[in-house]
Amino acid sequence: MRLLLDENLSEKLIPLLITAGHDVTHVRHLGLAGTLDPDVLELAVRDERILVSADTDFGTLLARSHATSPSFVLIRRLVGRRVQEIASVIIDNLGDVEEDLLAGAIVVIGDETMRIKRLPIG
Repeated sequence: MRLLLDENLSEKLIPLLITAGHDVTHVRHLGLAGTLDPDVLELAVRDERILVSADTDFGTLLARSHATSPSFVLIRRLVGRRVQEIASVIIDNLGDVEEDLLAGAIVVIGDETMRIKRLPIG
């Protein structure tokens, strides 16, 4: 999958996700650190990437705008987790929601749960 990592996720995730077969970039690598959330969403749409973040604001923006893309993966409960653990959470769950993400969805991945909402919301 084509992924765009938000700045609140470590750049150290990139090689781990690439090794798992994903096409990954990070907002910092694109010179967009500190960019406003709507602009990050626009970039994800333009580059046909799934946005991966720990920032709940993206889900709110997608819901309020009734957007059909980009798909968004919200990773919950990251505090205290190592990069390898976070990568495993992402890698272990993406395959299960690939169809939803390709169709347009918000996926929330928690410690023991996963929720999926197809876009548009509302």
